[in-house]
Amino acid sequence: MDTIARTPQQLGQALRARRARLKLSQTEVGTKVGIKQDTVSTLEIHTPSSTVETLYKALSALGLELVVREKARSSPSAEEW
Repeated sequence: MDTIARTPQQLGQALRARRARLKLSQTEVGTKVGIKQDTVSTLEIHTPSSTVETLYKALSALGLELVVREKARSSPSAEEW
C-alpha cells in the first residue's frame, strides 16, 4: 500500500504507522541502523533538526523506500510546501 506524504508531518505519521504495523519499538528501529531511539522519535514527530541521512536510515530499518514522482495536477492544500 502506498502512502503519499506531502508534508514532514505526514511523513512522520507514515513512519510511525509502518513501525506500529511491524510491531517494532523506536529502539528496535534505531538499533537496526545505528541511530538512537530519540532520533527515531524526532523523525516521527518532525523536528527540524532531522537530516536526510537519518530519514533514509529509518526508511531502511522499516523496509520502506522513497519514491519521487511528479505530483498530480490538483491544487496544493494549505498544508503542502
